[in-house]
Amino acid sequence: MQKPTILTGDRPTGPLHIGHYVGSLRQRVQAQHHYHQFVMIADLQALTDNGHNPASVTANVLEVMADYLAAGLDPAHTSFCLQSALPALPELTLYYLNLVSVARLERNPTIKAEIQQKGFERSLPAGFLVYPVSQAADITAFRASHVPVGEDQLPMLEQTNEIVRRFNAMVDEPVLIECQPILGNQGRLPGLDGQAKMSKSLGNTITLGMDADALRQAVFSMYTDPHHLRASDPGRVEGNAVFTYLDAFHPDLALIAELKAHYQRGGVGDIRCKQILNDCLQELLAPMRARRELAMANKDALLSLLRQGSEQARNITDGVLHDVKRAMGLNYFS
Repeated sequence: MQKPTILTGDRPTGPLHIGHYVGSLRQRVQAQHHYHQFVMIADLQALTDNGHNPASVTANVLEVMADYLAAGLDPAHTSFCLQSALPALPELTLYYLNLVSVARLERNPTIKAEIQQKGFERSLPAGFLVYPVSQAADITAFRASHVPVGEDQLPMLEQTNEIVRRFNAMVDEPVLIECQPILGNQGRLPGLDGQAKMSKSLGNTITLGMDADALRQAVFSMYTDPHHLRASDPGRVEGNAVFTYLDAFHPDLALIAELKAHYQRGGVGDIRCKQILNDCLQELLAPMRARRELAMANKDALLSLLRQGSEQARNITDGVLHDVKRAMGLNYFS
């Protein structure tokens, strides 16, 4: 029985961090044994808000590839591909754009939130506004039946499925397939500064390749309870980034439950809690750091993996493009 296809990916705007790991990478490591998994480096999508500085995207493509291997993705079970190496994707995007109104794009809550976060206002790049359509092209071009997403990305999948239904109705045949979300069980990690989002642009992240000293400094700089001035004071765990990270990464749930109770009633300091978190993250990241260093020492091998996976992906995406053009009557020469 053929495995269902899963498509995931990341924008290469910088090295990946532990927010990516807990949010998607460790799920991908598990999923690669149960799905036909493609992981795409979405460099075209990254250009939608970095078009003025393409080097900030291209310089990170192999960095992200190394992060994938560091996190445990196995080329024997996962295919890696590069968005810009798949010409079917922008062509499909162009066809799908005719099925979506500007008003519908502007109503997409994920897009609205990101436009506000980036402060685009009327300087909004057109490519950024339409990137949900590009994402729909990515998903449908791989015939992906499942897409791992966070809850904030569900509107993007909803828009993809709207395009699928509209296209199939237009050509009166089921050329494209709808996709289902795979929701993770871990919410988004806050930044080290307690901000709602861990972000490379805000510099409040822990990257997968961070060295041991930098990791310790990052952990001990983390936001806790500003009113917990002495170890004897009762402290709050809600909104306390250290405990959010302990919940996400520490394997001993009973230990963390007792630590929370002790912190709330008073008698344990922030330094103790941060030391426990530091020990946990050092153990988690040390093997990833080693795998990442090994991968970055042979960039030709990384590029070869990406090329091989992109060629495999192109066979699939070109086939979907052919089916779409045939259904639309655009196959004039074939």
